[in-house]
Amino acid sequence: MATKARVMYDFAAEPGNNELTVNEGEIITITNLDVGGGWLEGRNIKGERGLVPTDYVEILPSDGKDQFSCGNSVADQAFLDSLSASTAQASSSAASNNHQVDILAQIGCVESLSQSPPSSPSPSPSSINKVGSGNDPWSAWSASKSGNWESSEGWGAQPEGAGAQRSTNTPNNWDTAFGHPQAYQGPATGDDDDWDEDWDGPKSSSYFKDSESADAGGSQRGNSRASSSSMKIPLNKFPGFAKPGTEQYLLAKQLAKPKEKIPIIVGDYGPMWVYPTSTFDCVVADPRKGSKMYGLKSYIEYQLTPTNTNRSVNHRYKHFDWLYERLLVKFGSAIPIPSLPDKQVTGRFEEEFIKMRMERLQAWMTRMCRHPVISESEVFQQFLNFRDEKEWKTGKRKAEKDELAGVMIFSTMEPEAPDLDLVEIEQKCEAVGKFTKAMDDGVKELLTVGQEHWKRCTGPLPKEYQKIGKALQSLATVFSSSGYQGETDLNDAITEAGKTYEEIASLVAEQPKKDLHFLMECNHEYKGFLGCFPDIIGTHKGAIEKVKESDKLVATSKITPQDKQNMVKRVSTMSYALQAEMNHFHSNRIYDYNSVIRLYLEQQVQFYETIAEKLRQALSRFPVM
Repeated sequence: MATKARVMYDFAAEPGNNELTVNEGEIITITNLDVGGGWLEGRNIKGERGLVPTDYVEILPSDGKDQFSCGNSVADQAFLDSLSASTAQASSSAASNNHQVDILAQIGCVESLSQSPPSSPSPSPSSINKVGSGNDPWSAWSASKSGNWESSEGWGAQPEGAGAQRSTNTPNNWDTAFGHPQAYQGPATGDDDDWDEDWDGPKSSSYFKDSESADAGGSQRGNSRASSSSMKIPLNKFPGFAKPGTEQYLLAKQLAKPKEKIPIIVGDYGPMWVYPTSTFDCVVADPRKGSKMYGLKSYIEYQLTPTNTNRSVNHRYKHFDWLYERLLVKFGSAIPIPSLPDKQVTGRFEEEFIKMRMERLQAWMTRMCRHPVISESEVFQQFLNFRDEKEWKTGKRKAEKDELAGVMIFSTMEPEAPDLDLVEIEQKCEAVGKFTKAMDDGVKELLTVGQEHWKRCTGPLPKEYQKIGKALQSLATVFSSSGYQGETDLNDAITEAGKTYEEIASLVAEQPKKDLHFLMECNHEYKGFLGCFPDIIGTHKGAIEKVKESDKLVATSKITPQDKQNMVKRVSTMSYALQAEMNHFHSNRIYDYNSVIRLYLEQQVQFYETIAEKLRQALSRFPVM
C-alpha cells in the first residue's frame, strides 16, 4: 500500500518551483521517497503533488495510524537505514540492532517530543535586528554567536524587542541562522553530487558546540561548524557531543611543521599580523538564475572577480556557505568570522532580495579580502582562483581534510617576540573581553535607536508633514471660495506651501535609505564580529586555566616540567595572536566608523539643505507687508 507521512511543520511552497504547500498535522501520500537533495514528492488529499522537505514529515506505520511510539523523520530514517547496513558488516546483528535502538532513542524520540522544526522554513524579515538582552552570549564565554544580517526589507521593518535573536523562532541576532532544514549541511564525504544541492540550507552541524548550547537553541558559530569528518549528520542530536579543549594544542608532544606559517610581528601598536605587499578586493556581481533536476529546482549564481587577477569565477550562495564553514572551522578559534547574509526559502528569486543579498555578500567578501591571514589562506585563494570543476573539487576535498583547524591553528603562528608571563597574558585577555563586551552594548544601543528612527522617518513623521500640506491646501481652497478678487496671490502661495510640505514628507521617507541604511549595515556587521569574541575569549581563558593547573599536574606526574614549559610558551603564542587580531580589528573599526559616520553626516547636511531651499522658495511667494 502507499506510504503515508504526517507533516510535522508548516511549509510554504515557492511559486513556480514544483513544491507543495503543507500544514502541520496534515497526512500526505509519498509518491517518491528518493527525489534527492533532501526532498521527497508527495500528494495531499486534494490530489495536488509536489516536493516537500524530508525533515518536515515523519513516516507513519504501514497501517496508516498514528502511533505513540517514536516517529522518525524521513531524514533520520534514511540515516538509521544506512547506519544499520554499515554496522551489520562490522558486528553481529544483535549489536547492530542495539546500536540502532540507542540512536533511535537519542534522535527519533527526542525530536518527536520537542515539536519544533529543525530550522525555520520561512525566516521572518522582522526577526533580524532585535537587539535586546535575551540569550546574550556574554553571559557565558562558551556561548558563541556570530550575529546575522537582517532580511532584505528595510531596517524599519524590524520589530523592536528585548528578547530574542535569530534561532528557529526568530530570536535575537546572536543565534543561529535561518535556513531550509534539509539544505546544504556541510560537505559530505565521498559524494560530490551533494555539492550540487540547490537549497540554501542551514549551516553544518556543530563541531565545537557543547550540548548545553545545543539544547538552548544553538548559536550561529556553533551550528555552523562542520564535523572533522564532514558528515551531514547533525551531531548535536547526540547528547554529550562536546567541543574539544585546548589540551589538543597545549599538550601536543610535538607540533607539526605546517607549510602555511602565520608570522606575528611587533609594530608601533603592538603585535600585528604581517600584511601582504599588495591588497585586493573581490567584486560580486551579475546574479543569474539557474536550474537543475530538469528544471525542478532553481538557484541564483553570482560572478566573483578578484581585482588582482580580473578573472571571474561563479559561485552560488551555498558555495559561500561552504567557504564560511571552512574559515570558521580553521580560523574561528583565533579570528572572528562574521556570518553570511540570511538564508531564505520563500522570496529567494525576488529582485529586491537578490539585490540585497548580493550587496551583503559583497560586504562579506570585502571584509575577508581585507584580512591579511584570511585573504592569503589556501582555502580562500582556491575559492577565488579555481580554473575548472576538477580543480575545484580537489581543493574542496583538501580543505575539508585540513587538520590544522580549531585550536591547532595556533600551531601555525610564530610570534617574533619573547614569551609573555601568565599574569600579562591574563590581563590582555581580560582587556579584550571588557572592550568587546562594552562595544557590543554600544552597537546594540545604536541599532535599537537607528531602528526606531527609521520607523519614525518612514511612518509617523512623513504623515505629519502630509497633514500640514493638506491642511494648508484646504485652507487655500476655502479662501478662494470667498469671491474676493484681491487674494489670488495669497491663495496660490498657500497652495504651493502645502505642496512643499508634501514634498518634504517624501524626502523624509526616502532619506533613511541614503544615510541611515549604511550606518545600520556597518553597525550590524560589527555586531556579527563582536558576537564571535565570547567564543574566542573562552578558548583563551580555557588555555590560561590549564596552565594554572599545570603545577598540580607536574606534582602528580601527569605531565613533565617540559610539558609545562611548552604550555606556557603556547599560551603566550595564543595571546600574541589575540593581540594581533585586536589591532587589526581596531584599525578597521576606526576606518569603517569614520567613513560611515562621515557619509551619514554629509547626507544629513544635504538633506536639510534641500528642505531649507524648498522652504525658502515657498517663503519667497509671501511678500512682506
